[in-house]
This record gives sequence, C-alpha cells and structure tokens, in this order.
Amino acid sequence: MKKILFTFIAGAALFTLGLSNAKAQDYKTAAGLAVDFGDGSTLVGPHIKHFFNANGAIEGDVLFANHVTFIQALYLYHGDISGAPGLRWDLGVGPGVAIGSNNTNFLIRPNAGLDYKINGAPLGVSLDWRPAWQFFDGGNDFNAARFQIGFRYIFK
Repeated sequence: MKKILFTFIAGAALFTLGLSNAKAQDYKTAAGLAVDFGDGSTLVGPHIKHFFNANGAIEGDVLFANHVTFIQALYLYHGDISGAPGLRWDLGVGPGVAIGSNNTNFLIRPNAGLDYKINGAPLGVSLDWRPAWQFFDGGNDFNAARFQIGFRYIFK
C-alpha cells in the first residue's frame, strides 16, 4: 500500500509540474449526477462543484447504494491542458463518511481526473480516479479500483 501511495503522489507531482499557464475556470458553480463505480458496488447520487478561485474548487457528493449513504467533500486543484479548450485536469483529496444500517465508516478519497466544459452549452462532464481508504472498527481497507463520472449543469 505504501508503494501505491508513493507512486500516486510522485505521479501527481510530476503531472502538476509538467503543466502550466492555468487560466480562469470556464464556470463558477455546477450541479448534477455522479456515478461512483469500480471494484465493489456502484453508487449514484447528486453532486455539486463550486470554484472559489481560478484553480481551486470544492466538490460535494451524496451517493447511495445497497442501503449505504456516502457523503464526501473534496478540495480539487485544476489546471488547463494546452490545446484542449474546455478540458482541465484536477488533483485533490477529501474526507467522507459511509453510513450503513449497522455501521459507519470514515473515508479518505484522493482524486486525479479530468473536467470538461462543453463549449457553447451549459453542460460539463468529469471522469476521476478516486481510490478509497476506509477506516472502520477493527481495521481499514484500501480500494484503488474506484472511479467516478459526473454529469453537470453549469450555472454561470
């Protein structure tokens, strides 16, 4: 697990250093539907993303699956991808909680992804790699095979 964490952090740092000339975001606030999938159950629910400066945003999700509710918030740092208007990369992390009928687990969710604002339309889509560290009574679990796709309506 330490090797996976080191690889993720090193890759994210090199990726961030390799990109430059970030400009203002294409939107301020967007809301829509998120689908979290991968190894394990599929989660679906509403989410919202709000930029508080040109590169920094907060994203919140409330996701549902198999009698469990996941609530999470992430800080995401964004940068432009040269030659691809409307497409931005993002890196971030945030806490979460999984509330089930018999237990509550706490999570840490790193994030590496892409965010695309469709030119000329108030619509956006994102695709993220979101591994999950879950902490519960008696131990913890790491799941690297988790992804999220988001579909959003953009409020200017």
